[in-house]
Amino acid sequence: PLLRWPSPAALLPWLTPLALAALWLLALHYVWISPQTLPAPGEVGIAALDLAHGGELVDHVLHSLRRLLLGLVPGVLAGIALGSVLGLSRRGERLLYPSFAVWVQVPNLALVPLLMVFLGIGDLLKVVIIFNAVLVPMAIHTQAGMRDVPGPLREAARVLRLSPWLMMTRLYLPAALPAMLTGLRLALASAWTSMVVVELLASSEGIGYLMVWGRQMFQLDIVFVCIAVIGLLGLAMEHAAQTLDRRLVRWPRPALQGHRHPAAVRGDLLPWLLPATACLLWWVASSRGWVADHALPPPEDVLRALWQGVADGTLTAAMGQSLGRYLHGLAWGASAGLVLGLASGLWPTLQRLLGGTLGTLRQIAIFAWLPLLTAWAGTGEGARVLFIAIASFFPVHIATQRGVANLPANLVETAAVLRLGFLRRLRYLVLPGAASAIFAGLRLALIYGWLATIGAEYFMASSIGIGSLMINAQQLMNTETILAGVVLVSLTGAFLNLAGRALEGRATRWRTV
Repeated sequence: PLLRWPSPAALLPWLTPLALAALWLLALHYVWISPQTLPAPGEVGIAALDLAHGGELVDHVLHSLRRLLLGLVPGVLAGIALGSVLGLSRRGERLLYPSFAVWVQVPNLALVPLLMVFLGIGDLLKVVIIFNAVLVPMAIHTQAGMRDVPGPLREAARVLRLSPWLMMTRLYLPAALPAMLTGLRLALASAWTSMVVVELLASSEGIGYLMVWGRQMFQLDIVFVCIAVIGLLGLAMEHAAQTLDRRLVRWPRPALQGHRHPAAVRGDLLPWLLPATACLLWWVASSRGWVADHALPPPEDVLRALWQGVADGTLTAAMGQSLGRYLHGLAWGASAGLVLGLASGLWPTLQRLLGGTLGTLRQIAIFAWLPLLTAWAGTGEGARVLFIAIASFFPVHIATQRGVANLPANLVETAAVLRLGFLRRLRYLVLPGAASAIFAGLRLALIYGWLATIGAEYFMASSIGIGSLMINAQQLMNTETILAGVVLVSLTGAFLNLAGRALEGRATRWRTV
């Protein structure tokens, strides 16, 4: 027959979005939620047509994309240059890597209040934030790709006496290209999220500003339209990056080796040269009055503010409140991600049912949900915890599902032959076999959850919290308090990263026995 009905398996991915649409219509029909809080699908469609017809939506999207490109292109080029120096030059790695490793621990969001003092709230602020969001993943992955060029290829290039230019264009760049394209995909996602954040926080145009305006006017149909546009653009960028990857890389991808930090040499002062120079320039600039004190206070003022904030409990109380809501949201989000990831990995039907919908939702920058979340759940403690839980959910869910789905077939067959029950199979096969993937997802959840904590305190005004303390200090131009907060946020992020690594190593130590 010319017309064939789709198989039930092909229809499964559509059941979840159809069920959500039906629930949406039922909620409107029976007035479970106020129409002002949950607009009808028709109203969202009309709002989209009105915004598109008037050119307003296109203008805001073009403003956002222009900012994205202005930060993305130089960020990619600078990341490739820095990563190449770190990966190819031992002296360059010894000089730059310690300072770069410290900079990586500073969350991009923590820089926003500080940069507002220096740069204002214009386009330059957005471009700098996007640039930094792109620089870090590009540099890390370029360094890994350059460093892990196979030794036989290096030997062959030396035997052929290739010039430095040919070595770079014919050997190092092609060999590092898979890692660099992975960095580009992560950089795109990070840049898109960062752009949405700064437009939500401080902007007069762009897709983020349009969302904030719709939320303030309580026109949530506009917010829905903006969320859909952000998701579609995120999907388009992810698809473009994947297409570029497939077309440029046509050879097997080597497994990257574990990263080795530059070896510490007793008496080697080179790694301290860059931070010492930066501190000296800071002290000279502040002592000579080259920069106003309210913009760049002297180092001793920052240390004094940090010490005083710890001594009187201001900073420690704020950090304690932030860590409390962070751990609360992380526990809920990571637990839900683990349970659903295990279920999706063990039952492929469930993955086909939910995978497409969750994958689409994941492409929407997490901070794009804030205007809608504040309209539905308010700005109280519960809304902040829920936002942190959402940010923590996706990394754990995706990593767990993939780890379980990729278990070796021979282990699965062995469990079937031994007729292990569900709980014993889960304990002795599934969880140990997927442990590396699960803890990799948990490490990402630790980072994303902490970023969401700072962001929630920026956007959902709370009485206390390190993010609220920093944004309030920015409004008062209290730069030393902002810098003290940046130090605490960065140290906390570094500790969480180390804790995640230690937990992963302890839970998977049996692999090295």
